[in-house]
Amino acid sequence: MRKGAKRKAASHEQEEKQVKTSSSSQENLNNNNRKPAPKAKRAKTFKPQPEPEYFEDKRNLEDLWKAAFPVGTEWDQLDSVYQFNWNFSNLEDAFEEGGKLYGKKVYLFGCTEPQLVPYKGENKVICIPVIVAVESPFPPSDKIGINSVQREAEEIVPMKQMKMDWVPYIPLEKRDSQVDRLKSQIFILSCTQRRVALKQMKIDRLKKYEYCLPYFYQPLKEDELEQSTEVQIIFPAEPKPVFCEFDWELDELDEFTDKLIEADELDKDQKDAFKDFVKEKVREAKKANRQAREARRKALEEMSEETKAAFQNMRFYKFYPVHTPDTPDVSNVKAPFINRYYGKAHEIL
Repeated sequence: MRKGAKRKAASHEQEEKQVKTSSSSQENLNNNNRKPAPKAKRAKTFKPQPEPEYFEDKRNLEDLWKAAFPVGTEWDQLDSVYQFNWNFSNLEDAFEEGGKLYGKKVYLFGCTEPQLVPYKGENKVICIPVIVAVESPFPPSDKIGINSVQREAEEIVPMKQMKMDWVPYIPLEKRDSQVDRLKSQIFILSCTQRRVALKQMKIDRLKKYEYCLPYFYQPLKEDELEQSTEVQIIFPAEPKPVFCEFDWELDELDEFTDKLIEADELDKDQKDAFKDFVKEKVREAKKANRQAREARRKALEEMSEETKAAFQNMRFYKFYPVHTPDTPDVSNVKAPFINRYYGKAHEIL
């Protein structure tokens, strides 16, 4: 090939490369300058703002009545006690300035009273919570009484045996403080027995909780039991036990036994065994009365004047829930009686 032809071919190839390079650069430039179409803007929607909710501030002693364990209430009835939003503002007010318990040392325990009361147009049996307040410079007792018609003998046991104790109540506004730095004036009877453990508990132990009564002994006053001449008789006869009360001063044993036989309460063949049983119960009761009188006499001799004054000034207050539109009206069933140990309250609120 001629030299001139070679140069011409090389020049042609070079021109093609330049054209291709120029076209590619222009295409890239066009692609870079081509911007995506802008997206259509969504119209802003404004949600209606909800009305602000207002919650009432919790009262300082609002849960005080719930904190006091309802002693003697059957476990399966506990939930029914709290089915209503009971109002114990009267109890709360008593601790406010000007109230009956303001600035005083007080021990509280709960109990329940099943009563027939009107609610929503009909009468219903309601388990009413009641709070007993004991104004005292020291705990009224560290014991619990266990007694019922079904039990042959009364038991007086330490509270701790039933997992109960007096513990300080901390008002809501002070619950962020260290408990050991607070000088609490309010103590509640608390129970640490867990309900989830009841299924593993023996029936006798379980029933003891239902027969519990807060115990109190007033050494300055002779106990009515010390003066009593009656004994509860539960004679284990066949086919059914004999339940009766025998008064050793008013009843003549032979005549009393014959009446039970005539009424088919006792088999004639068991007459002598029944009489021996009653005599033994009478001896036990008389001995218990003597021991109680002696213990009271000794306690009084050893008691300081300060302690005597405390017992003399000790007062019991019984608080029932205040009626509200959401709770039953219990105003007609209020009663001063607390239990067989405490007797009657000095005042009902």
